[in-house]
Amino acid sequence: MYRKILKPVISVLASIVLIVALLSGCGEIGTWKEQEEKMIQDYLDKLGDTVAIRKPSGLYYIELREGTGLSPVPGDSVSFFYKGMFLDYVIFDTNLKDSIPYKSKIGSNDLRAGVDEGLQYMKEGGKARLLTPSNLAFGPTGIWGIIPGYTPLIWEIELISVKKAR
Repeated sequence: MYRKILKPVISVLASIVLIVALLSGCGEIGTWKEQEEKMIQDYLDKLGDTVAIRKPSGLYYIELREGTGLSPVPGDSVSFFYKGMFLDYVIFDTNLKDSIPYKSKIGSNDLRAGVDEGLQYMKEGGKARLLTPSNLAFGPTGIWGIIPGYTPLIWEIELISVKKAR
């Protein structure tokens, strides 16, 4: 007799617990976005009068050296040297010691979204620093053992060449 009463009650309670868990998770994402933005702003404050342009995507673009060549667009092939760092300048990845630059195609999903976007603001021969919130880098999961989830990152990029799509 109690089973007939308890089964629907347990089902309703389980549904309520699931809804509460989902709703509290949504708030957590908003909190992380706010924390990331504060981390980026603190980093920018330490740079002083450096001009950082915030793009609609949330990417911050800092031009270190203006290029004089072509700017890539989706479909173009690019070659570049890069250094990926945390906001405290600890390097997690780089190809600066390689003799051959990294090669990719803009818009091919081969690159992190922030790097792909940032390259499109550059010209050949230019160098830029990109500050990417986690949604433009490695997201809420990060890379286990290397990059924690919800981590904003710095990418220093030197664009070597642009080969236009045919």
